[in-house]
Amino acid sequence: MKSVPGSVGTGVSFALRLGQAIFSSSSLFFMSSGAGFYSYTAFCFLVTIMGLVIPWSFTLALIDGYSILTKRPIHHQGILQVVVLGDLVLWILTLAAASSSAGVLDLLIGADDVSFCPPRLCGKYQISAVMAFLSWFLSMASSLSNLCLLSSW
Repeated sequence: MKSVPGSVGTGVSFALRLGQAIFSSSSLFFMSSGAGFYSYTAFCFLVTIMGLVIPWSFTLALIDGYSILTKRPIHHQGILQVVVLGDLVLWILTLAAASSSAGVLDLLIGADDVSFCPPRLCGKYQISAVMAFLSWFLSMASSLSNLCLLSSW
């Protein structure tokens, strides 16, 4: 079995998972620190998805850390299938949440210099959407590397 950089049990995977957890946590923090985010469904969706991504990424980062410390990579097909399925589902949901939040923000800021939210509040929402996109990018990288490892089984 060949080793794919970024697959479960490698140092790259640990860094990707830790990055996902950090970006998802910061996205959740900036979105929920704005008063009234619950008035928009897209923002509630983003908070929900980031709330799912954080424990998933953190748990897999712990598994990767354990695998690195014991120098035993995880190459069990059943575990890898669960990880790939979970990654793919969260990858798609993270992209959907980040995109919908960015779309709502575009409408809130307005095209004709008429803003429907205070600049400071919209700034927090924008940072949250950017952090969600960064989390999605890292999720995509880990998801594709695990998919490559599963296909080489």
